[in-house]
Amino acid sequence: MTVGSCEAGLGLRMWLLWVLLLSLLSVVSGGADSKAVTTTLTTKWASTPLLLEASEFLAEESQEKFWDFVESNQNIEGEHDDTDQAYYDLIVKRAGALLSSVQVNMLKFALSLRAYSATVHSFQQIASNEPPPSGCSAFFSVHGEKTCDTESLAALLETAPERPKPYVFKGDHKFPGSNPDTPVVILYAEIGKPEFQRLHRVILSEANKGLVTYVLRHYLANPSSKKVYLSGYGVELAIKNQEYKAKDDTQVQGAEGNATMIGGNDPADEVQGFLFGKLKTLYPELKEQLKELRKHLVESTNEMAPLKVWQMQDLSFQTAARILAAPSVDALNVMRDLSQNFPTKARSITKTVVTSEIRKEIGENQKFFKGTLGLQPGDSALFINGLHIDLDTQDIFSVFEVLRSEARVMEGLRSLQIETPYIHDILKLNVQPSDSDYAVDIRNPAINWINNLETDHRYSSWPSNVQELLRPTFPGVIRQIRKNFHNLVIILDPTQENSAELLSVAEMFYTNNIPLRIGLVFVVPDGDDIDGMQDAGVALVRAYNYISDEVDSQSAFEAVVAMLSRVPIGGQLSVGDVVKVLEKRFPYVEVSSILGADSSYDSNRKEGRGYYQQTGVGPLPVVLYNGMPYQREQLDPDELETVTMHKILETTSFYQRAVYLGELATDHDVVDFIMNQPNVVPRINPRVLSTSRTYLDLSDTNNHFVDEYARFLTLDTKEKSTAVANSMNYMTKKGMTATNRHDDGYIRPVTFWVVGDFDQPSGRQLLYDAIRHMKTSNNVRLGMISNPSASPSTETSRLSRAIWAAMQTQTANNAKNFITKMAKEETAAALGKGADIGQFAVGGMDMTLFKSAYEGPKLDFLLSHAAYCRDVLKLKKGQRAVISNGRIIGPLEEEEVFNQDDFLLLESIILKTSGERIKSKVQHFGTEEDRASDLVMKVDALLSSQPKGEARVEYGFADDRYSAVKLRPKEGDVYFDVVAVVDPVTRDAQKVAPLLLVLKQLVNINLRVFMNCQSKLSDMPLKSFYSYVLEPEVAFQTDGSFSPGPMAKFLDMPQTPLFTLNLNTPESWMVESVRTRYDLDNIYLEEVDSVVGAEYELEHLLLEGHCFDVSTGQPPRGLQFTLGTASEPVIVDTIVMANLGYFQLKANPGAWMLKLRKGRSDEIYKIYSHEGTDSPADSDDIIVVLNNFKSRTIKVKVQKKPDKFNEELLSDGTQDSNDSGFWESLTRGFTGSVKTEEPKQEKDDVLNIFSLASGHLYERFLRIMMLSVVKNTKTPVKFWFLKNYLSPTFKEFIPHMAQEYGFQYELVQYKWPRWLHQQTEKQRIIWGYKILFLDVLFPLAVDKFLFVDADQIVRTDLKELRDFDLEGAPYGYTPFCESRREMDGYRFWKSGYWASHLAGRKYHISALYVVDLKKFRKIAAGDRLRGQYQGLSQDPNSLSNLDQDLPNNMIHQVPIKSLPQEWLWCETWCDETSKKKAKTIDLCNNPMTKEPKLQAAVRIVAEWADYDQEIKRLQTRVQKKAAEHHTPQQQEDTGTKYRRRDNDKEPFERPPLYASTSCDQRYEA
Repeated sequence: MTVGSCEAGLGLRMWLLWVLLLSLLSVVSGGADSKAVTTTLTTKWASTPLLLEASEFLAEESQEKFWDFVESNQNIEGEHDDTDQAYYDLIVKRAGALLSSVQVNMLKFALSLRAYSATVHSFQQIASNEPPPSGCSAFFSVHGEKTCDTESLAALLETAPERPKPYVFKGDHKFPGSNPDTPVVILYAEIGKPEFQRLHRVILSEANKGLVTYVLRHYLANPSSKKVYLSGYGVELAIKNQEYKAKDDTQVQGAEGNATMIGGNDPADEVQGFLFGKLKTLYPELKEQLKELRKHLVESTNEMAPLKVWQMQDLSFQTAARILAAPSVDALNVMRDLSQNFPTKARSITKTVVTSEIRKEIGENQKFFKGTLGLQPGDSALFINGLHIDLDTQDIFSVFEVLRSEARVMEGLRSLQIETPYIHDILKLNVQPSDSDYAVDIRNPAINWINNLETDHRYSSWPSNVQELLRPTFPGVIRQIRKNFHNLVIILDPTQENSAELLSVAEMFYTNNIPLRIGLVFVVPDGDDIDGMQDAGVALVRAYNYISDEVDSQSAFEAVVAMLSRVPIGGQLSVGDVVKVLEKRFPYVEVSSILGADSSYDSNRKEGRGYYQQTGVGPLPVVLYNGMPYQREQLDPDELETVTMHKILETTSFYQRAVYLGELATDHDVVDFIMNQPNVVPRINPRVLSTSRTYLDLSDTNNHFVDEYARFLTLDTKEKSTAVANSMNYMTKKGMTATNRHDDGYIRPVTFWVVGDFDQPSGRQLLYDAIRHMKTSNNVRLGMISNPSASPSTETSRLSRAIWAAMQTQTANNAKNFITKMAKEETAAALGKGADIGQFAVGGMDMTLFKSAYEGPKLDFLLSHAAYCRDVLKLKKGQRAVISNGRIIGPLEEEEVFNQDDFLLLESIILKTSGERIKSKVQHFGTEEDRASDLVMKVDALLSSQPKGEARVEYGFADDRYSAVKLRPKEGDVYFDVVAVVDPVTRDAQKVAPLLLVLKQLVNINLRVFMNCQSKLSDMPLKSFYSYVLEPEVAFQTDGSFSPGPMAKFLDMPQTPLFTLNLNTPESWMVESVRTRYDLDNIYLEEVDSVVGAEYELEHLLLEGHCFDVSTGQPPRGLQFTLGTASEPVIVDTIVMANLGYFQLKANPGAWMLKLRKGRSDEIYKIYSHEGTDSPADSDDIIVVLNNFKSRTIKVKVQKKPDKFNEELLSDGTQDSNDSGFWESLTRGFTGSVKTEEPKQEKDDVLNIFSLASGHLYERFLRIMMLSVVKNTKTPVKFWFLKNYLSPTFKEFIPHMAQEYGFQYELVQYKWPRWLHQQTEKQRIIWGYKILFLDVLFPLAVDKFLFVDADQIVRTDLKELRDFDLEGAPYGYTPFCESRREMDGYRFWKSGYWASHLAGRKYHISALYVVDLKKFRKIAAGDRLRGQYQGLSQDPNSLSNLDQDLPNNMIHQVPIKSLPQEWLWCETWCDETSKKKAKTIDLCNNPMTKEPKLQAAVRIVAEWADYDQEIKRLQTRVQKKAAEHHTPQQQEDTGTKYRRRDNDKEPFERPPLYASTSCDQRYEA
């Protein structure tokens, strides 16, 4: 199209627009503007400076980068013009000097997410526990003494050793190279402020002199008044079912909070093809008319007329077709727009045509998805570089972690100069250490075999053909075949007291003909002339040998068992026991000739101990099954039997496979077959096999070497490692290759660096063992690093220098032979006496060249090596270590043996996990062999150092021609490979599309989005609008200030439906609505002026845990934990539950102490061990630091105190007398005052009433219910409300009501545990809270409570119901009324499933019930209910009335006491005559008339309107008073112990003392 015609086209469109505008203006009546809903989520804590957040980002890269960043930003104040944008740009620029471009983008994303705000605030909380000295904006703390005066620092340092050292957390910033023996100085300051610079310089000079350990913690003297705006959560506007009208008619007053934050400044602003943003800039004079046109188009598209079923059938495919039709750059935007606003888009989507190519390809791909990924049509999955991202459990913060660690690996591979295409190949290698059990070789003469299935007569009737394994049998039957398939070896010291138990289990196996070959290894003293008449162990071995020679090994075994069975419990084997048995069985033999010092029955005595030491299997006794050692806890006799039987069955299937595949035949030796498996190693060394491993970072390429010491010292850790690698020369089996000579072009996948002082015997021994191993293997290269014990000098380094000189100057073979000589002790001794080094030359050495290198004055290599060992390997002088492919094994202890077998073990592990796989990839690169071996080593170190994750999924996907959205990466750069499989009309699509859009802006991606559509839909697939809040970087306004923060915006919403708003946040967040004047449960936009603004706050981060009793292995039900600080030990508490021993505690960022609750919990139990915490496993104080937004789970093991072994936590008898400790901590500040009350009287005289409500209408009913309760009783009342769903208005008003009517109340809160099947619909979640967590919502001190529905009116004293005799049942419910006959058609419990299940019992209504919590907890009713719920709730059609169906379904397991009918009257089910006896009236929904609740209330309950008016009058008075004071209402300030704290320094507000939840052993999370 030419320019002219283009202009003409524009002119024509403009003319059409004019016509359209004019014609429309007559149609469109001036009405309200389009409606919107906005949501923001902020933290409770003050906004943290981005500079500090950036420093934490760098600290995760490395502590060195953190300190470099701190150094370059000591005083950032005066270095930028004052706008926020300039400040931000400077931070990114400074950080950019230390980061790669990908990592800079990650930093921008982290700052946008505010991911490190929690980290910075956790230090602020730690500082608030110090408290800061007055008048200091930054200060030192020296072992508890604080000052900001640099003059007094010296004095504090002098006295520091007298005070205990402070606790240093894992996340603390320790200045590198600090000397651990010096005093710890903690600087609390804000980086970038002048005050920081002043104190930092002082302390830095001390640290550099090695006089102090310098720790830096962030501390803001004047925190900002703003909050942190969070992102990474979703907001859903679900369309409500309006069958029963549940809207409040009270008018909303007051102005809206964040309504101002919506500008119409969206540059695109597209509606039905018109770009209004563009049009407004082109034609400013038509602004008003354009506004009207836009409004008309919006209203016509947002029509939500219902669709016919036939129109819905193909919606999934049609939506996919619409997305695939868009240009690939826009496809993700289209997908986000369609999925997030689906209800208004559906009608237009039904007109889309789907091509047969798309259908066919999706069908083909779906077969593939099902086969390889287990995905059904409609399921979704997301993979980043093959790692599966589970959208249900992983939040944006864990996705961010994945991106960062992947970027590190890919950049590491890139910096090793590996080409981009190969990088993804290498990434897919699974090199993680396997947790497979290693076995040792049991083909050893030291083992005394008792029996042999293949040769012993007693097994002669068994078949010997291995094909028998394939013959079918009943499950669990152990096959009896004449082959040594199963071998049990017991290694024991006969004098240890548990030997008898082990052997009796072995005897049981033998006598019951279990197909198990049993062998014994006796570990007894191995001196030469030991007298068996003095040593019981030696006596037993000689007796065993004598009997097996004279009779047979079975008799010898029986005799040994007899000897050990004579030992009393707790006693020890004596020589007398051995003699007695021998004399009884062989009366004519002279015992001393068998047992004495010159006995001829002494075979295998020394070999037994030798075998035990050589295998390295750990402390005695040891039991091996086919060479695999059992864990310590499996050696308990009962356990041993079960585990062995289990192993036999487990291994049988392994043999079946081997026989089936022809790997094992009848003529093979079975034991040889087992011992040739890859998990069999010569020696089990826990140091080598442990899965917690540290690696050097070798992913760097530079040209530094160790022979310039001054230069070497200036390098950072990573560069030092590379310099050492660059300078290393290696020995190999076929001679050595220095960099300039190619002996043989063989890649050696295993590289050992031996570290030690080769002028000391221990270092030489290690080197000698390494050389001996290297001479046996072609896979190994061997290099040496010297770690001198003393300061390097020519005298103390003769051998080290000789080795280095030989490596530098001699040919491969000569150097190897010479160094082998050097490693021998006699050589060292001779050199020490002054012998000339020349005497030890080997044939063919070039001595003049060697001498010049050996005698040269430079010790640079030694100094560099010594510095490397100190700074990077963290070794003390002279300590030994082995580095295998970058993995550091060490420091080895003084006496620790690390021999040839250990090197073999190390080699075999590397070859198995990573070496061979990486080698095969590197061979394709065609690099010369020395660099190739280097590459294998460096790539191995890089890949193996990654945290162990899930295995990567290999996907060679089917077709992506027609049914996938594809985005290609930028050429040449490292890219992330992202694959998504998604059905565009599911909740997952609503989350995936915005996430992919952010990824696309963040990093270079190769993206494929495969459509996985469902056909034949019968219902609307998405009934909600959705907005996912996520931005790739911090946004600014035009004046350079920060924009207000991330927010969910729903613009141009349809006005007819009724919406309910839900937040979809990460698992560990507890959020609450803090400001809005609208009812977020019932949003009706027709009645709203313009914007509904909802403001939420992140109230707590959840700390979850699992707790078990070590002695029983069971969860200690009813055990209580508290969380607090040193100054305030109890801030929150919780109860442990039986399911999975689960508990949850609410906290915020900071360092918290977890303790057992004072009272019964800490009287009966003590903490045994803990993991996942931030204090050492053996410390008594459990410290947990919450310093990020990710979820945190800890494990705690407890043990009963010895004198309390028979006591139970939930016992009836002792509960009352022992409760006072628990009770005192509970009554603190119960009613705003701190009077301690008598526990007994308090318990008896309080009426505890639990209720919950959501939405303004039900809150109005709730207030009326409360009033009716209080007016009808003289007993003090305490209300308990579930806080999760209460509106801000209700929470503000309740303190005034409590004051007016004199009741107490408490807001309890509970987060639905992640392991319990989640409900998605708000109403069903609320129902779940009514029944599922009763045992954990209330403190143990609450014995009984009543649940009263919000829409109930009480006409009697509820004390009567509380005191009602439940006759041993945990709870009482009222049965459904049956007197109103015209409703019979609606009584679903009269027929079908319910009629048969109840078997004549009543079906009960859940509007009113009474719970005896003591009984409820004692019979574990909560755990049973949750167990049943978990089983039933997976089926969407079961439990349709969750809170009511569940207890009725469980009536046989958890009995219900039926309350008299008059306790609950409701018009729907009960006739008029019974109304006058009614004690409470419930406003049940009427399925026949569908009458609105408000209308029914006024009609049915005479007193309802009066109550309503009374509360309205109180509300008016409260509002008036508030207006007079011109202050925002003080929230929750009276009548409750749940006060809002306005002081910023407080860690977080004090929540009620109540508990946490539980899990069940019957189902796994």
